[in-house]
Amino acid sequence: MSKGDYKSWAKEELIAEIERLKKELKKRKKYGLVWEEKPEEVVEMCKKKLPVLKEVKNKEIITDKDKPVNLLIEGDNYHALSVLNYTHAKKVDVIYIDPPYNTGNKDFIFNDRYVDPEDGYRHSKWLSFMEKRLKLAKNLLKDTGVIFISIDDNEVAQLKLLMDNSDLFGDANFIGAIVRRRRESQANLSRNLSTIHEYVLCYARSTKTELNKLVPELDKSTFINLDNDLRGPYVTMPCTNKGGAKYTITTPTGKKYIDEWRFKEETYLKLLKDKRIVFPSKGNGKPRYKLFYNEKIEKGVIPNTWWDDSASNQVATIELKAIFNGAVIFNNPKPTGLIKKIIRLSTPKDGIILDFMAGSGTTGHAVLELNKEDGGNRQFILCTNNENNICIDVCYPRIKKVMEGYTDSKGNTKEGLGDNLKYFTTGFVDSEPTDGNKRLLTDKAIEMLCVKEGTFEPVLDREDYKVFRNTDHYTGIIFNQAAIPAFKKTIKDIKGRFSVYVFSLGDETFDDEFKDVKQKVKLSPIPEAILRVYGRIFK
Repeated sequence: MSKGDYKSWAKEELIAEIERLKKELKKRKKYGLVWEEKPEEVVEMCKKKLPVLKEVKNKEIITDKDKPVNLLIEGDNYHALSVLNYTHAKKVDVIYIDPPYNTGNKDFIFNDRYVDPEDGYRHSKWLSFMEKRLKLAKNLLKDTGVIFISIDDNEVAQLKLLMDNSDLFGDANFIGAIVRRRRESQANLSRNLSTIHEYVLCYARSTKTELNKLVPELDKSTFINLDNDLRGPYVTMPCTNKGGAKYTITTPTGKKYIDEWRFKEETYLKLLKDKRIVFPSKGNGKPRYKLFYNEKIEKGVIPNTWWDDSASNQVATIELKAIFNGAVIFNNPKPTGLIKKIIRLSTPKDGIILDFMAGSGTTGHAVLELNKEDGGNRQFILCTNNENNICIDVCYPRIKKVMEGYTDSKGNTKEGLGDNLKYFTTGFVDSEPTDGNKRLLTDKAIEMLCVKEGTFEPVLDREDYKVFRNTDHYTGIIFNQAAIPAFKKTIKDIKGRFSVYVFSLGDETFDDEFKDVKQKVKLSPIPEAILRVYGRIFK
């Protein structure tokens, strides 16, 4: 019986063939980008080993225990994002990344080798690299979250198509392509055009996203209040507008004007009733409407996509040199002004900001500065490898100096901006689901659980259980089920919420053991909760 002779097939065979064809269709690429998938060693590694976190205690920075704790993770960003998929799923407000631009000028490493400009698969390698990380990153964003990605002409077309893919963010969630002026001056080194711009692509996690408006920069001295309006100082603007609605306006003195007006007549009458219309005695006497300073500040303005006011890359280099006594220790850093503008657009004052290609640490620096400026409590998470000692010699020292204070290259003392930092490296546990490996993963997961719950202060350190806390929240980790009664007795008189993790070789709930304290305890078995997440992302 040939496959084309469908009439002779049994019903069961037809159903099986339909299912086979469905699977084949799913494998085929739809409209969009097609590339040669390239295996990556750090990704393949996760089929045999599971990433965990290990704190580097001597790199901890604590300036105020009442403030949030920021995170710096040293390790491959694929591994760091894997851990964050357990600790920070749907918790992040904004992601900013400055990925390798794939210029061929030793800026992009794939499988421990620089990708050469003559490499026929250089775009495929870059797309394979980006897709894997962006898929993990998307899981971390809140439903209202947003991602900003800096990029230049080398990969902007490929990145746009990649992001438009429904498996990632989808074209419906594209917010805009910001064009940013990266150079203040023109370098006449190109053959035809001198490129002074780059792009920042912006995508939402879902259609629920709405960016914040920006506070306009206004000269308050230009605002007046001649009639002592209780709403404060204002400027006046013309009510006329070419191509607007045409009707007659009568002034309080009886003078009539027929013109094309900025508003519909009913809108004008509302403004008049609200005493927002003035009739100048000088000039042509036509009505003007009031724009109040306080309302302009409060309402803000929608930014456009041309950014020439967010500091150049030259400014970023000067910023970094000032911190490191004039030394050029990192090429092409991003300016804090750019990142602060992005954060203002995308986060509340207690938001979480992630940069998993942190480089010199500009994003962390920008968060600290912005918190100082507006009294915010934003937290940052920075992830970077230690290629060329970028983490230990640049990123971490920069954050430490900015937090604790330093003397700049001109001898000026810069006051520390405060805040706290925990420093982690990525480690690994064998993924084979043996009882021994499950126990080892539980032992190694202590830092992950503290990161997940934001509880870093040790309260109890017993052989069978541990307790950590922050200001109003506790985390309990029980390594031996027989210790549950002792643990419950210990926490009986402690006020506050408890997240309790109990070691189990299976997936037990332990509800019965904790039913008498269920009002204050949230239970979770480990390591199964972690293994479920890893099973999903490493499948």
